[in-house]
Amino acid sequence: MITAMILAGGTGSRVGADCPKQFINVLGKPVLAYTIDIYEKHTAVDAIEIVCHENWINYVNEMIKNYHFLKVKWVVQGGSTFQESVIQGINGLKDKMVSNDIVMIHYAAAPFTSAKIIADSIKVCTEKGMSVSCTPCYQLMGSNDCNGESRSWVDRDKMVQLACPQSFRYGYLLDIYERAARNGILENTEPHTTSLMYALGDTIYQSYGDQTNIKITTNEDIYMFEGYVLMKNRSAAENATICSRTV
Repeated sequence: MITAMILAGGTGSRVGADCPKQFINVLGKPVLAYTIDIYEKHTAVDAIEIVCHENWINYVNEMIKNYHFLKVKWVVQGGSTFQESVIQGINGLKDKMVSNDIVMIHYAAAPFTSAKIIADSIKVCTEKGMSVSCTPCYQLMGSNDCNGESRSWVDRDKMVQLACPQSFRYGYLLDIYERAARNGILENTEPHTTSLMYALGDTIYQSYGDQTNIKITTNEDIYMFEGYVLMKNRSAAENATICSRTV
């Protein structure tokens, strides 16, 4: 069984909107709905769990009905931090998954992810027990020192950008959080599950990623996503026209 755990508990303050970024409408559709749609349409994914901010649970349940998301099986309340929300999501799946099932952790405000990225994430996770969508660093990189200064060069070829999905065998995901709790690092290691893995000395296995696979963080990203949706819609319309001409 493959389940997508979509984290929709954040407030998204850097976007500057009057609601969390995952609920901002883009061309009349909430960002979260675009993200859910990625997994709803992927044939390898069996179920979806939404970990939601408590004030937006009713909104999300209505959205699921309005968009006829049949794979969304569970909506659970999130925590005050990323780690707490993941734990809430893990606990919500305890009687629904077995150790070798796969959980794909995905940010609600990361609607750019493609079917190709999901497929490779599942492939690598199946082989290695976990995977993270990674993208090479294509831009020049330097240190971020104090007072807006950069004093040293950073070799970009030794770095990757970590994105989502972050996929895990369910038993391994449980083990990460159990070890983190035993070692007393759970409360002060943010912001991601991969941060816990680094702190525990575990290895992260890279799956396919590309430069479009970003998380909406700023207001500019909203405009970028709107353009991305318009481009995809135009491409789909053009392909439909071509197909109709060849029939």
